[in-house]
Amino acid sequence: MVEKSAKDQEGRTQVIYKRGKVYWYKFMWNGNMIRESTKQGNDKVARQMESAHRTSLAKGEVGIREKKPAPTLADFIEKRFEPWAKARFEKTSPKTWRDYYRVGLLTIKNYKPLAGAKLGTITTEMVADFAAHRQSRGLQVSTVNSSLQVLRRTLRLAVEWGAAESVPIVKMLPGERRRERVVTPQEQAKYLATAQEPLCSVAEVLVDTGLRPEECFRLHWESLTWTNGRHGTMLVTHGKTAAARRVLPMTPRVRAVLEARWEQAGRPTDGWVWPASTRSGHLESSSIKKQHAKALKASGVRAFVLYSLRHTFLTRLGESGCDAWTLARIAGHSSVAMSTRYVHPSEDAVLTAMERLGGHKIRHREELASAEGTVTRQLPS
Repeated sequence: MVEKSAKDQEGRTQVIYKRGKVYWYKFMWNGNMIRESTKQGNDKVARQMESAHRTSLAKGEVGIREKKPAPTLADFIEKRFEPWAKARFEKTSPKTWRDYYRVGLLTIKNYKPLAGAKLGTITTEMVADFAAHRQSRGLQVSTVNSSLQVLRRTLRLAVEWGAAESVPIVKMLPGERRRERVVTPQEQAKYLATAQEPLCSVAEVLVDTGLRPEECFRLHWESLTWTNGRHGTMLVTHGKTAAARRVLPMTPRVRAVLEARWEQAGRPTDGWVWPASTRSGHLESSSIKKQHAKALKASGVRAFVLYSLRHTFLTRLGESGCDAWTLARIAGHSSVAMSTRYVHPSEDAVLTAMERLGGHKIRHREELASAEGTVTRQLPS
């Protein structure tokens, strides 16, 4: 939270600060602290509202407003947050709603010490107790952190929507195991040789594009263009963040896989690339779970999840010398910091970069000396 102080026309100090996406203001009046949300994202408007509130108090037009009683966390979830999350994600991203928000919110509501607490009274210690309770049930660190992420999102929106003035810091637990399994080229060949359709085609697309499995499953025929680039392009319209929307070029193998599937489907102009008899109408991880297990057993490859194929692609991309910014664009990362773990500059790359800089300085000195010589020759003797 960063506070901004300024003087109004009458010389009074105005203090506004931002929580989430909206500004709040605070000032002392007759010994009472006045603190309110403007529900605005513009600091100038926030200062005008603060000044108008002061003026109204001075004129006696309004009294000191009594604070509304803060709701409990469970009430806020049931009446405001859960309806918002369901409306936003249930249709556009069913997996996010079903496996992330719905499960996380149910977990929070079932922990009574936290669910029954009022928003303004929740402390960091209570959050830590909630995490410890989850761990005591033998859950993985990643599962506990998933619940903590939902809790953090809930509390931050409570502040943004004016239901709470402040919230505690929600820290994630250390030691979470990440999906860092990299499939070797030999393992990849064995796995693809035993995988059945449509798993084989899906795996080939994932390992050659770095798509998230959910992004791959939600591809539409109208999102594919056969004439752009060298081998065609695909538009990714669905993802975790705004950065996930991107255009990716097809590799020759991806082009061959998708074009063969397009021909078999009768060259459709729209619809799912991977249709299935599921509620969503397209392929899902659960649809090919058994095929994946059979392929692993038949190939003798050490177990991995489909998401590991994305990690494998990005690791290979980083090892090929791709910079972090380009990798972030290809991967659909919202932050370059996420991409830097795939990029590890070699000694040769560092030396080349330094040599380029040295060459630039040498050419610069040569050009400068040449320019000075020209000026000297032009001066009269």
